[in-house]
Amino acid sequence: MADPRPLAVVTGASSGIGYELARCCAEDGFDLVVAADEAAIAKAAERLRALDASVTAVEADLSGPDGVERLVAAVGERPVELLLANAGRGLGHAFLDQQVGDIRRVIDTNITGTVLLVHRIGRAMRQRGRGRILLTGSIAGFMPGSFQAVYNASKAFVDSFAWALRNELKDTGVTVTCLMPGPTDTRFFERADMLDTRVGGEMDKDDARMVARKGYAAMMKGEDGVVTGFSNKIQAAMAHMAPAGTLAEQHRKMAEPGSADG
Repeated sequence: MADPRPLAVVTGASSGIGYELARCCAEDGFDLVVAADEAAIAKAAERLRALDASVTAVEADLSGPDGVERLVAAVGERPVELLLANAGRGLGHAFLDQQVGDIRRVIDTNITGTVLLVHRIGRAMRQRGRGRILLTGSIAGFMPGSFQAVYNASKAFVDSFAWALRNELKDTGVTVTCLMPGPTDTRFFERADMLDTRVGGEMDKDDARMVARKGYAAMMKGEDGVVTGFSNKIQAAMAHMAPAGTLAEQHRKMAEPGSADG
C-alpha cells in the first residue's frame, strides 16, 4: 500500500491568496485541510480536488477557540507537514467610526485565532522535529495605518510574531516563514469597505497567484520572510527609514474614504 500524501493545512482558503496557497500545495503533492469562515470553502475544495488531492473543507470562524478546535478536529491524528495560516480580515474607515464588534473581529481573526492555531499545530510539529509554517503578514505591518489603524497594527503583530517564533524554533526542524504582500487583487478591499479609497480602487495590485507562489517557494526553502512585488520591497525599505508620522500621513492619502475620487 502506498504511503499517504503529506498533509497541508491552509486557512482563509476560499479565495485570493489563501486559495492560491492551497493550490500550490495540491500541485506539489500534498493533501489538504482547508478552512474559511464562509460556505464558499466547499466550492474551493471541489476545485482543489481536481488536482488529485484529497481535500477536507472546514467552514469555521477562526477568530476564537471554537473555530480553531473545529479545524484541529478535522485534522485528527494525521501529522501536519505544512501549516499556512493565512486567515485574516481587514477594516477600513476611521477608528472611532468603526463598530466595536468589527474591531474585535479583526483582532480576534488576525491575532487571536492565528496564535491559537499555530500553538496547537506547532507543538506537534516540534515534537516530531519537522514541519513548515507560513504566516501571512503584510507590508502594512511596517507602517501606522491611518484609516486602517487596527488592521495594520494586527499585521505588525503577525510580522513580529513570525520572526520571534522562527528564532525560538531554530534547530528544531520546524521553520517559520512570513509572507508580506502589499495590495493584492483579492476580495480584501471589498470586504473591508475600502473600494472608495485610492488603495482599494485605483492603485495597481499584485496578482494573488504570484504572491502565493512566492510565499510557498520561500516556505519550502525555509526562508525567513518574503516581500512580494518590486514596488512593495521599495515601500518596505522606506518604511524602516521614514518617521512614523510621515508614514501615517502617506497611508492616509491611500486609505482615507473618498480618496479614490481625488
